Amino acid sequence: MRMMLGFLVLLFSTNAILACEGPEYRQFDFWLGQWTVYTADGKVAGENDISLREDGCVLQEQYVTAGGYKGESLNIYDKSRQRWHQTWVDNQGGLLQLDGGLQNGAMVLEGMAFIAPDTERLNRISWTPNADGSVRQHWQYQEPSGEWKTVFDGLYKRRQQ
Repeated sequence: MRMMLGFLVLLFSTNAILACEGPEYRQFDFWLGQWTVYTADGKVAGENDISLREDGCVLQEQYVTAGGYKGESLNIYDKSRQRWHQTWVDNQGGLLQLDGGLQNGAMVLEGMAFIAPDTERLNRISWTPNADGSVRQHWQYQEPSGEWKTVFDGLYKRRQQ
């Protein structure tokens, strides 16, 4: 029995290490790091730390602003659905769940969010790696007319260590 238990522990620990191997699991790695986030007009919006967790299967985001707003997301490649998923939560009770994947070199995730009881709107966020190592984040929502409006257009620049 002890031998069998030892084999199962080894089997599951080996499978956990290998569970998130493959290029699809590394598609969002360009976002990893410690960042200062700037608004489109060049002002500091906040700080964001993106790290790998759970044996490289999860990208965890931790965002904070000087004004006290903070939130975090968990991002994972969902092998069963063959797409990326993000769940965002914040200190104001906000929840946003997005799905998608790479499109022309950018990670593009979309999902419906409640903005009021019985009122939803489609959100789309794209993260685009730039040649200089920075990352552009463009968050939009869709109006009932179908027009897309920008919520946030920011630039991530790596913090100096």
